[in-house]
Amino acid sequence: MNSDNEKHALSPELEKDLPAPLADAIRRGSIPDELLKHSHDADEAMKAFADNQGQVIEIDEATNKRLLRRIDWNLMPIMCVVYGLNYLDKTTISYASVMGIQKDIGLHGSNYQWLGSMFYFGYIAAEYPTARLLQKLPLGKYSAFNIIMWGLTLACFAAVKNFAGAVAIRFFLGVFEAAVTPGFALFTSQWYTKKEQGTRVGIWFSFNGFAQIFGGLVAYGIARGTALHGSAIAPWKIVFLVTGLLTVAVGTIFLFIMPDNQLNARWLTKGDRLLAIERVRVNQQGIGNKHFKMYQLKEAFLDPLTWAFVFYALVADIPNGGISNFFSLLIKSFGYTSEQSLLYGTPGGVVEIVFLIVCGYLGDKLNNRLLVCTSGLITAMIGMILIVALPLSNNGGRLAGYYLTQASPTPFVALLSLVASNVAGYTKKTTVAALYLIGYCAGNIIGPQTFRPKDAPRYVPAEITIICCWGFCLLDILFIYYWCRRMNAKKAQIRAAPDYTKLENQEWLDLTDKENAEFVYTL
Repeated sequence: MNSDNEKHALSPELEKDLPAPLADAIRRGSIPDELLKHSHDADEAMKAFADNQGQVIEIDEATNKRLLRRIDWNLMPIMCVVYGLNYLDKTTISYASVMGIQKDIGLHGSNYQWLGSMFYFGYIAAEYPTARLLQKLPLGKYSAFNIIMWGLTLACFAAVKNFAGAVAIRFFLGVFEAAVTPGFALFTSQWYTKKEQGTRVGIWFSFNGFAQIFGGLVAYGIARGTALHGSAIAPWKIVFLVTGLLTVAVGTIFLFIMPDNQLNARWLTKGDRLLAIERVRVNQQGIGNKHFKMYQLKEAFLDPLTWAFVFYALVADIPNGGISNFFSLLIKSFGYTSEQSLLYGTPGGVVEIVFLIVCGYLGDKLNNRLLVCTSGLITAMIGMILIVALPLSNNGGRLAGYYLTQASPTPFVALLSLVASNVAGYTKKTTVAALYLIGYCAGNIIGPQTFRPKDAPRYVPAEITIICCWGFCLLDILFIYYWCRRMNAKKAQIRAAPDYTKLENQEWLDLTDKENAEFVYTL
């Protein structure tokens, strides 16, 4: 603990926009005492280390590996299953589209396109409010509430009788699913070091691919079973009931397993909870702060990196919104039957899984997620070019092209992991995550509108739009790479200045990535 007479120099970069109570405490050299008085300025981790007199706990390699295994086994399985259901539940409408829903509830014209977009209207309406709630409320419990509610909402789709009812269900499904991706990004940055985050985000996001395989097989089984043996209700209603009630069950398990942070993880001893916090000190981000900070909100809106992330999410998800809602119809347009389109869509999930896991691992291994992830985008562009260029008679070639397009989520996931790794300050992080996903929603709203009924069966205008969007996204990734390298060089100059002083427990002060000269951006 520092005495009141000891002084700390503040570099102009570090002092900029610093809250007054925190700046005064730093100058007086009494940071731990002042942060306990003004606890909203510090991270939750500061409370855990309040009795340690500013000492850093050393963790040996064996202990670190033991903790990492325990964290992985308790967090990753449930996160993977939930994220798979997150994808399956919002794309169940695609399976239903070739199982009779359009005729049964009287869809015509552009009605189906608007059902595809309506999910994202709910998502975009809820994203910023839910980002604030993710910061304010217990992270694990609030996430579990949303999982259970979206499962119940999806199951209610089986009772829909007209377009208006379907629109309402899709909207509220988007409202409740809005919490999962930003929440999981926060969980990942909270529990894992920067070098571990890319791989973990790649793993749990890859369960979109597993969900595509699982969903296709389930829908195909239901379609075949009802065709052979009949059913009391329409096959598409069974699909919604099965997926919705499964989500409710998993959400209930999530409620009991997932902690809000290291401090209330029931599967860690009291000593291991402290070690689990200590091992992420290197991130320079802390584990959470429930106090809203206006200056961090302003910094998020003025940071060019924020808008580079948002641009990518917006432009990349125009293709995603079209493909994820129309993939069954797209495959059917290649010359396959409705049942075949359900079954033949599943290998696309394998492509997504392989690219996400391999690129996530290589990105962390080579310390360069940005350049590694471009391989997925280039592969997807080649796939869409095949779909456009090959004649309608070449069913196999166009289907192979569709499978290659399923590598396209690779950069989106890499950038999502970089929101976790490269944005510090809890208010700023939740704000950037919300803006990133608002861009994601806007792109997914636009995407289904590019697949116009009059362009069937080739959908050439939509496919050319997709290729152009991915080209712009490639340029955006290169800009982000350049910007992060430039910021790291500037921070290195600040740290090398003679008047620079690293503050005690600086990692737990809830400083933003711009404020904290010790913060290094991951590439």
